[in-house]
Amino acid sequence: MKRRPFQLVSAIITNSYFKGLFLGQIIYRGPLKYFCVPSFNCYSCPLAIFACPIGAMQAVAAGFAYQFAYYVIGLLAAVGAVVGRMACGWICPFGLLQEYLNKIPSPKFEIPRFLNYGKYVFLLVMVIIMPAFLVDQFGLGSPYFCKLVCPAGTLEAGIPLPLLASNLRSQLGAVYALKLSILVLFLAWMVVSHRAFCRTTCPLGAIYSLFNRISLYAMSWNATTCVKCDTCYKQCPMGLKVYEGPNAGNCIRCLKCRDNCPTGSIAYNHRSIHTPRAITE
Repeated sequence: MKRRPFQLVSAIITNSYFKGLFLGQIIYRGPLKYFCVPSFNCYSCPLAIFACPIGAMQAVAAGFAYQFAYYVIGLLAAVGAVVGRMACGWICPFGLLQEYLNKIPSPKFEIPRFLNYGKYVFLLVMVIIMPAFLVDQFGLGSPYFCKLVCPAGTLEAGIPLPLLASNLRSQLGAVYALKLSILVLFLAWMVVSHRAFCRTTCPLGAIYSLFNRISLYAMSWNATTCVKCDTCYKQCPMGLKVYEGPNAGNCIRCLKCRDNCPTGSIAYNHRSIHTPRAITE
């Protein structure tokens, strides 16, 4: 199965509320908004028909929607347990954007490995701790990651909403300027580095990465036939060498390594295969 058409179809389905643009309904608030899409897509995007799981997690932590706690956690755990971080590579609209931006001709730069841990910091601090503990007089927190950082939210909602609703323009201030600056920096980074946001900042990717080593869907690597030519590393949008760990947390299961391996040493299989195995023709 070709991955790019799958990504495009997924992005269109996730953002398919086109009639709202003609009816004057800026944000879809129908029954589908009670469901989270298992990828990174802003709730407030005028075209979005599903909720964002990271926004929902912050709402739970902030005290707004405790009733959704089991649903959100259960959804992410179920997706992670079955396919690990594959959702990032196959259905995430923001991941697709990063791949297209990285095709722009420019010098390319590797991301230092220590920055890969940044996404866990954002998950723990801005998605869980801050919304739970920095609360107002009513005991309610705020979605700090969405409010202060999220470049997807700025691109998908922060820019189009003021264009569609003139009454919102007077409310734009320093925080909006900060988020626009963050978006511009990330967009530039995406051009010169593969999937910069996914690797360093995405809290959803951080959650899914915890399941890669235990998910039912897994990658396998044949140590006997592998010649460590680094073709996998050169093809990988996440900067991974399969022979260092076929189910590393950052692997988005895009299968570019498998499709380009000159010795056929990489495969995907069911988790019943616990160790790298020889690949037979």
